[in-house]
Amino acid sequence: MDTKTFNMTMGTMTTLSQVTDLLKERGYTTNFNLKNNCLECEGNCLKIFAGEFVVDKHYRFEGPSDPSDAAIVFAISSSKHNLKGMLLNGYGISSESITDEMIKTLN
Repeated sequence: MDTKTFNMTMGTMTTLSQVTDLLKERGYTTNFNLKNNCLECEGNCLKIFAGEFVVDKHYRFEGPSDPSDAAIVFAISSSKHNLKGMLLNGYGISSESITDEMIKTLN
């Protein structure tokens, strides 16, 4: 996915892959999946609920020709579970349905 940055603060990086590569270098190695009321760690059964993690930074991307082709990357850490990782999600029609509590935590 070669997307242009919409809201970047990491220098001149403009692609999703550049951001995810840099976050991995900074220790954000866990892949999170967004569930209705929690984050789930990819590959295991650990669930992290609102209040157990913080969003350290987020990056929004917009498709080069279609504004509805948008994505967001969340850099997330949890001191309770001693891990850092990323959550990639779509915007608009491709975004997930989640609880109000999760929306507040991710904003």
